[in-house]
Amino acid sequence: MDRLDARVPQISPRRPFRDTAATFGALAWSGFRRYLTYRQATIAGSFTNTVFGFLRCYVLLAVAAGAVGGRPGGYDAAQLTTFVWVGQGLLSVVALWGWTELADRIRSGDVTADLLRPVHPVISYLAPDLGRALHALLFRFVPPLVAGFVFFDPYVPGRPFTVPLFAVSVLLAVIGSMGVRFLVNATAYWLHDARGPIVLWTLAAGLLAGLYFPLRFLPDWLAVTLWVATPFPGFLQTPLDVLVERDSTPVQAGLVGLQACWAVVLLALCALVQRRAERRLVAQGG
Repeated sequence: MDRLDARVPQISPRRPFRDTAATFGALAWSGFRRYLTYRQATIAGSFTNTVFGFLRCYVLLAVAAGAVGGRPGGYDAAQLTTFVWVGQGLLSVVALWGWTELADRIRSGDVTADLLRPVHPVISYLAPDLGRALHALLFRFVPPLVAGFVFFDPYVPGRPFTVPLFAVSVLLAVIGSMGVRFLVNATAYWLHDARGPIVLWTLAAGLLAGLYFPLRFLPDWLAVTLWVATPFPGFLQTPLDVLVERDSTPVQAGLVGLQACWAVVLLALCALVQRRAERRLVAQGG
């Protein structure tokens, strides 16, 4: 019988960048392989997202048909169609809710094992989440997109830089979403039960991220405030606006730049909160 190699990869001081990248890649690959085992959940989730895509698409097309000029919020019918169907696919990629792993480990005490590992806890959760996002992109993003192209007339981007910018925007959305989910789960360090904050996050995320309706339907001052003062629009609204080319190219790049700023701020907050939480665990003798 072949023996498993259970050695922990060590980062050599002579080649820190390569070894760090290898460790990060191994963690991301583990997250991808983990979600490969949930075949039935993947099929059920794709089917559910597709069904709700039909409901949302018909509602927004009705709004467009009844709007003056047929362009509510500056979107035409084709742009709204793409907004809905790509949004349904991105919902599982960005994963706005449903993640309670850190809170569960804090409540059970298993989080103490995480502190003994040679990888920072923020990285140890971020890397597998990127692997999860890649799995969702391959297996849960495509079915709603195919349904939208088969049954409707979606908008196809025409600018050469739109698709690469959209890809960067999606990556930043995943990182930002993971940052907020980590912070919400980390409240369990102080509350011992994070179900309350998680419920509030679940209620706010879909509404403020642009899942239920495009945030451009709101008054301009409110939409701008949400974009600048909160990271929520960067989770869905920004990638979708980039893809449907709602704005000019400089504005598209500016929105993605704002996403990048929020991603850096959220990861820094995660590291700060984790450091404070570790001090609290030491003070409690944990």
